[in-house]
Amino acid sequence: MEEVGRISHYFNRIGVAAVVLKKPLKVGDRIRIKGSKTDFEQIVESMEINNKKVDTAMPGDEVGIKVMDKVRKKDIVYRLD
Repeated sequence: MEEVGRISHYFNRIGVAAVVLKKPLKVGDRIRIKGSKTDFEQIVESMEINNKKVDTAMPGDEVGIKVMDKVRKKDIVYRLD
């Protein structure tokens, strides 16, 4: 399990997390989002950068990911093997 980024914002109405990446991430990766009140795993089914769908994102990118549960700013996003 390696840290790939942190949550920078959560859009509650649409269930999307903004994630600032420290490592590359791609559609199909299995992730775990963990924080003081958050802990769940899911597959990255889609990602967007500036409202455009992307399959891969690189360190420094801020991506929008549809998440299955509420997340909070500064929660950590891990990629699972």
